[in-house]
Amino acid sequence: MTQTPTFAPNRRRFLGATASAFAALTASGCMTRGAATTAAPRAAAGSFAGYGALVPDPAGLLDLPEGFSYRVISRLGDAMDDGGTVPDRADGMGCFDLGNGEIALVRNHELQPRHDAGGPIAKGFGKRNGEFVPGGTTTIVLDAATLNVKRQFRSLGGTIRNCSGGVTPWGSWLTCEEAPTGPGQQYGEGLERNHGWVFEVPASARGLVDPVPLTAMGRFNHEAAAVDPATGIVYMTEDRDDGVLYRFVPKTPGQLAQGGRLQAMVADGLSDTRNWHSPAMAVGQPYRVSWVDLDDVEAPKDDLRQRAVAKGAALVARGEGLHMGVNRGTSEVFACCTSGGARQLGQILKLTPGLAGAPDTVELFFESESKGQFDYGDNLTVAPNGHLIVCEDQYTDVVDNHIRGITPAGEAYTLARLTAQTELAGGCFSPNGKVLFVNAYGPTATLAITGPWAA
Repeated sequence: MTQTPTFAPNRRRFLGATASAFAALTASGCMTRGAATTAAPRAAAGSFAGYGALVPDPAGLLDLPEGFSYRVISRLGDAMDDGGTVPDRADGMGCFDLGNGEIALVRNHELQPRHDAGGPIAKGFGKRNGEFVPGGTTTIVLDAATLNVKRQFRSLGGTIRNCSGGVTPWGSWLTCEEAPTGPGQQYGEGLERNHGWVFEVPASARGLVDPVPLTAMGRFNHEAAAVDPATGIVYMTEDRDDGVLYRFVPKTPGQLAQGGRLQAMVADGLSDTRNWHSPAMAVGQPYRVSWVDLDDVEAPKDDLRQRAVAKGAALVARGEGLHMGVNRGTSEVFACCTSGGARQLGQILKLTPGLAGAPDTVELFFESESKGQFDYGDNLTVAPNGHLIVCEDQYTDVVDNHIRGITPAGEAYTLARLTAQTELAGGCFSPNGKVLFVNAYGPTATLAITGPWAA
């Protein structure tokens, strides 16, 4: 097992060398958990009961509390500036401050090879039967004051099932393929290259970027990523019932293409975080964490998680949304485990990286006990007031997905209800913390929500 990497005791020195890291992280949609956690003790913070009853939306799309409103800024089929049209299946998304009064949304599209790309793709990563596969990202550049769309275009092509990802402190979006497939493998018919990688898309890109797979970050059923600005370590989730929590320790922080070490989380005294068969992991109980090195991380077999468990890694139930927050100067990584918990309605784990050589810890921050708390939480973000904002992704005969809030005291409330029969995804806040952007997955609709956010 490998403990904290050698440069971790110098977290403060690294942060000093990148003094704008936390500012950049906030500007790109990753907020600090300050207001609710520093202004009052935990018990008092839990007194927040939500924003009130939801008001039915006359347009029949998104119900919100009194005083809140939304506007659709991008839809499936909208003409883009590169000649294509907005593709379907909008999923994970990050928000970035471009300066000069502009902000950018980099938006994933979880498209499979059989889906429509929204027009020809001029440059991309992988092909199927001679044509670039349709997955990737689009970028929407907005006027920061009016939220009017100034331009939108495809920024990554030739990938498969770009599910979620994460913002970086250096101003890029890590987009993750939930597709460990390739030639001669399941679902790989006609494919010319192996897929299942992480790609990096600069927020400042003005068109299609060169698609460089970050192969050292592993080939698995990628879901989301979150970067600790104090170390450059990237944490990653895996959407499998028997998945694990990964981290990538780069050789050079901020330069992911230079390679590094891929590791899996080992929780001292706990082999299974899922709580399916017994309540092994109690809410609020911290477990000491170590990290085990993984080898053959680019293997064509989709068995990385199984090899990690064989080395002692803790099982995680469908790790999906992942977000980095900062609480009183300490980084916290929140991971949404979609099918975790005794009722299999979802959990949220909190990983706290250790300072000055201290061990990392992990704890169960929240476990849903009823569908009214949340039902299959997926993407999540941290609001400016320190609340977690969770997008639901449950599919039943009648789909009824919500945006749920979780206070720093671990109490759930309802923020919104999507009446369209699809999931919510890609929640992220504007740099000023006044706008929550979110996607309706299909047909694609990207919404900007404003209202009287609690301080």
